[in-house]
Amino acid sequence: MSASVGGGEIGSVAVFDGQAVRERLTYDVAIPVVREAMLALSDGRVRQLLRSFIGLGQGRTFAIMPAALSDRGVFGAKLVSVFADGFGRKAHEGLVILFDGVTGAPICLADAAEITAVRTAAASAVATDALARKDAYTLAVLGVGKQAAAHIRAISKVRTLSDVRVWGRSIERAEVFAADMSAATGLHVRAAAEIAGATQGAGIICTVTAAIDPILDLACVTPGAHVNAVGSSGPGQAEIASDLVAASRFVADHREHVLIHGGEFLRAKAEGLVGDDHIAAELGEVLAGARLGRTGPHDITLYKSLGHAAQDLAAAAWLHENAG
Repeated sequence: MSASVGGGEIGSVAVFDGQAVRERLTYDVAIPVVREAMLALSDGRVRQLLRSFIGLGQGRTFAIMPAALSDRGVFGAKLVSVFADGFGRKAHEGLVILFDGVTGAPICLADAAEITAVRTAAASAVATDALARKDAYTLAVLGVGKQAAAHIRAISKVRTLSDVRVWGRSIERAEVFAADMSAATGLHVRAAAEIAGATQGAGIICTVTAAIDPILDLACVTPGAHVNAVGSSGPGQAEIASDLVAASRFVADHREHVLIHGGEFLRAKAEGLVGDDHIAAELGEVLAGARLGRTGPHDITLYKSLGHAAQDLAAAAWLHENAG
């Protein structure tokens, strides 16, 4: 069925450009869509292969992420380039392509960068809602890029935030970011000069940096906090120190992927601090009530987010289904 949306159409393929994704895929929409995708990923309604990467030189990667959503009657893939800019930031560009499960025909193309920005933060919001303490009202965000802004907006949908602290490698940039986010959201957002100054006493911590080596260790985290580890997406990167991984109740977005691509977990395992059984649950298992997430008020819960085609395709399917 043809549809004229956002960027228009190519034959019978609906096309959602970046503006169309931003306008339609709000956090109020994306959070329940991603929640259902994570349930489906854990209960077998999603068939998904490991991501494959092609290196294109220093700081440049092309990734292919295929999946089939049996309950939605669609399949497809995200095709994405991840290019570092040399200043600690990464740019994601690409397409999500959706096929009809009955005819096999392509039905939808959507801007992958915009879907990724929203669904990644939405997944952290889902994890926060399931794993953070109900009285967690203080958020610390390590990073001041696009995902930092997205996480502040998404987390505010699942917790009433009284204090938001942000840290970046440049305090000047962090101060500008904090001022901009305060004005845009109405939240009390302030910059911290040091990581510990941002995270101490925070009930929710999000790491959304391009760090290769850990920036957050156990000493910087208050007992009872919840951590969303988001920025590192491959086996050679780690934002979270091994002592924090070992001390946490570790929840994966997808067990198989974390065992292959979860940089923080793999480093802690190589150091002999954890074994595969340290993965307490997948997020979808916690959402379904099949496994426990938080077991007590002093647990440090850690959600490892790698991002999955199941989330991207579910978001694209929602866009296609609601194109009218």
